[in-house]
Formats: sequence, C-alpha cells, structure tokens
Amino acid sequence: MPKGDASVQTIDPQLFRRVMGRFATGVTVVSFLCDGRPVGMTVNAFLSVSLEPPLVLISVRKASRFVEHVRIGVRYGINILSEQQRHLGPHFANRPEQEVDARFSDHAGTPVLDGGLAQIVARVVDIHPAGDHLLFIAEIEYLAHGPEAQPLIFFSGRYKQIHAHDPLTHESGASD
Repeated sequence: MPKGDASVQTIDPQLFRRVMGRFATGVTVVSFLCDGRPVGMTVNAFLSVSLEPPLVLISVRKASRFVEHVRIGVRYGINILSEQQRHLGPHFANRPEQEVDARFSDHAGTPVLDGGLAQIVARVVDIHPAGDHLLFIAEIEYLAHGPEAQPLIFFSGRYKQIHAHDPLTHESGASD
C-alpha cells in the first residue's frame, strides 16, 4: 500500500480474534497477591524479551484486577502449564470451579503454582500502554522447572495437545 494512502481497511474485532487464534501459544497462569491472597489469571500473551538483563513481557487488559495490584517494582509469578494442568486454564480465565484445587507456594513473597512445567518470578521494571492492554516488562529474579511433560497449547480458542512424530519414521513413510 502506498505511503499516505487513506484507504486503510477497518478491522472487524471478531475476525481479528479468529485470525490471531490461528497462532498457537503456550498457556501460563500469572500469579500475584490480591489483598494479601494468592490469585492468578490465565495469560497466553507472554514472551521473553531479553537475555541481558533477563526480561519477560505479558500483555494484560487494562480492566484486569492485575492492573490494580501490580505496579513497577512489584513481583509476579509466571507459571507455564502442562497438559496435566489443563483444568487450571479455564479456572483462572474467569471460569472458576469449586472442585479445582490450585495450590500455591510462596517464593520470597510471590505466589507460584505447584506442579507446572516451569515457574518464573519477575519484578516489573516498565509498563507500556498498548490499545486496550498494558504491556508489563519484568526482570526475572527466579527460575525453576519441573519434570519433562507435554505443554498445554492454546489454538483457535481451544486447548490442544501436541502429538510428536518420530522424524525418521514419519519421513521414510515407515509405520509400526
């Protein structure tokens, strides 16, 4: 499109959501303290930003209660979920279920979920407005990982499983 062209297409929000849903992501639960209690929210807009210093970023709706409790200098946890934790995704995405037993541990005053693929504790160093969201950039202060397991994946509005194939068997066309 030529520079200065005024014929910019209006983007339908529902189409935008469907198209962005075609990008498969891992699933995290961001944990933080709310009135002294550990709470969490499901976030798939998470990425690493820098190795030196070690920085990560999450994108959070401005209307989220996270925004009320987490500011520059405050720590939060990032809990990378496995397939076995599939029940935690909807639970922390505003669909809480009574029978879900989400157990938090404390790492230096920051809640982290027990039993995930990995845990990160990060301290917010910058916040940037981005449309109806805020981008929280945080410096990593703690890392841990659990045993090897399949990650929980989110694709096209649903949780999915990864089905690994043996490249040698798959490429050669051989079967068992």
